[in-house]
Amino acid sequence: MSNTRSLPRTAADRRPLTEPGLRTRSKLRELFAPLEQLLTCGGDARLAVDPSTVHNAYGCSPTPTPEIPSFSSCTATTISQRGYEAAERARTALMSSAMLHGLIACLDARIEAMRDELKALLGLEHTDADIVFSASGTDAQLQALALTRALTGGEVTTLIVAADQTGTGTMHTARGHHFGDRSTNDCKVTRGAPVNGLGPVRSLALRLRDADGRLRSPSSIDAEVLETVESLVAQGARVMLEVMDCSKLGLQAPSDRCTAEIARRWPGRVQIVVDACQMRLGRRRIARCLARGDLVLLTGSKYHAGPPFSGALLVPPRLGAQIGALTQLAPGLADYASRSDWPMRWRGLRAQFSAAPNFGQWLRWEAALEDIRAYYAVPDEFRRAALRTLGCGIARLIAASPALRLLPPQPHPERDDEFAAPSIFAFTLAPGGAPLSLAQCRAIYTRLRDETQNATPCLIGQPVGWGGANDDAVAALRICISGRHVTDAFATHPDRPHDAFGRILDEAAAVIAAIHALLPQPDSIEIAKDQYAH
Repeated sequence: MSNTRSLPRTAADRRPLTEPGLRTRSKLRELFAPLEQLLTCGGDARLAVDPSTVHNAYGCSPTPTPEIPSFSSCTATTISQRGYEAAERARTALMSSAMLHGLIACLDARIEAMRDELKALLGLEHTDADIVFSASGTDAQLQALALTRALTGGEVTTLIVAADQTGTGTMHTARGHHFGDRSTNDCKVTRGAPVNGLGPVRSLALRLRDADGRLRSPSSIDAEVLETVESLVAQGARVMLEVMDCSKLGLQAPSDRCTAEIARRWPGRVQIVVDACQMRLGRRRIARCLARGDLVLLTGSKYHAGPPFSGALLVPPRLGAQIGALTQLAPGLADYASRSDWPMRWRGLRAQFSAAPNFGQWLRWEAALEDIRAYYAVPDEFRRAALRTLGCGIARLIAASPALRLLPPQPHPERDDEFAAPSIFAFTLAPGGAPLSLAQCRAIYTRLRDETQNATPCLIGQPVGWGGANDDAVAALRICISGRHVTDAFATHPDRPHDAFGRILDEAAAVIAAIHALLPQPDSIEIAKDQYAH
């Protein structure tokens, strides 16, 4: 597999960025690389593209593939046509301005403007909230931990809720460890080793399922979270509590009431971090989290279906001034961040990071912003109707299948936006009565997106296992609604939404039929399982 996360370097590229012009001509030359190559730069190994398929490990292409049904927004999505065109426009504009005013200064100014654009899209334009950009939600977790440690001035204990339904890198970032073998800035690191100045950190993980794989009740999860935080604070610990807004299977934990109580009882001792990386929450909910003083993790690459990967950390106004006074974060964070990731008003922190541009991260966010902008241009009532109609239709299709077992989706009646309705639909595969294992589900997931083996390639959410960490664990696959479904439906049939919804549900039915076509072939499943393992 070819890793295209960074562009070829020269001896001049490796000189410190301190000489006049900051190697403008050398760095400007990188902007002339093919756009699809730039879009896979500036991240970790998850962006690597297999040259034989021109897809990454999630089956996503760095160029638009509108002909392939995509219900994979809980994992990753191929870039949209509108996003791809926006990235190309942004690149062209930067080329023009850089020749007149300098590449680094122009890119820094553009990324600062993107902060304002994202704030406006999220309804935060009249607040003093800040935004820190990153290559992924996993990178943003490291930023949140670094800021929390710097603000508390001492050791921090992290408490991760729904640790069994969050990103695989979280077990490392929660401890202040590297989560891969190469960092965002293309530095060789050791997975599981402490990030310089950040780890090791004591971390506790709370699961949504018990040892037998049964989903725990919301009240029992609330009780454990509250008791654990109370115990840690009584021991004198400073706590970073990462709560789950929407898990891989669409679940929230703990409840809003529990989180609010923790914020009220232990201000200054507990920093709440909201994992909203799925971005299946509305603007008023984001505003309430920030008003409470929470840090909020988000991405442009999940619900809003921007290209993988694009992360961000929202910083509440009450913390912005304190952070602005800081002059140093963990030195090892420089492996994952660049100067332009940080707001311009945080001059002290920015000074410790390289000014070297991360073109890939910037362009992925340009594309994601275009998708978010298109989504919020759709009227509220249409968005609500789309999620309700598509959700009910997908749930019915899965429930009607004799071999698929729908996991009960979790509605959020306390939410006052379109996300009161579920948008992630998880199901186990049980063609013979017993659910298939994680390894078998992985094999089917791989076959579904393989153009050479599947007559109708399609993308769905990758398997999520429980009841054990090995290949024999029970697992579920996922069909998801994305913001792109809503946007495209409105663009094609604004006055006849049910026609557009019907087309999307036809595609979902075709995906389920493709899954069924694989189920009666145990030999082919085993073959694909072996291919996945190698």
